[in-house]
Amino acid sequence: MTLAVGSPAPDFTLPTDGGGTVSLSALRGRKVIVYFYPKDDTSGCTKQACGFRDAMPDFGGADAAVIGISKDGVASHDKFKAKYDLPFTLASDAESDVCERYGVWAEKSMYGRKYMGIERTTVLIDRDGVVRRVWPKVKVPGHVEEVLEAAKAL
Repeated sequence: MTLAVGSPAPDFTLPTDGGGTVSLSALRGRKVIVYFYPKDDTSGCTKQACGFRDAMPDFGGADAAVIGISKDGVASHDKFKAKYDLPFTLASDAESDVCERYGVWAEKSMYGRKYMGIERTTVLIDRDGVVRRVWPKVKVPGHVEEVLEAAKAL
């Protein structure tokens, strides 16, 4: 499934770091950036998370919440968040349900081996819960700045 710009963002409730939960519907009234990433504490995912971390004052100024989602468990998220002082929510989609509904659970290939995994993707959702922008197959350099500019423009 591919997420269409202009369509309602699929709602979700997921467990988060710190033993909490996050629901997209509870954030209605704010802009929400949901970024899907493959794995905690790997090089690309760490660079991406730290990019969002460093830009959080600007995202806050744009009234935008940031949520990172991967299949990693809550304990892994707790360690990752503490290690890099990440000031935003990390949610665990252990069963890939949300990943599938957002169309980011995809066949990938590494060294000729095919496997299923999270395709690095960012989704910008407006205050009414409507998808306004989707960045598939994200390349980390410059990405956070691009997302920030789009969030400010909403």
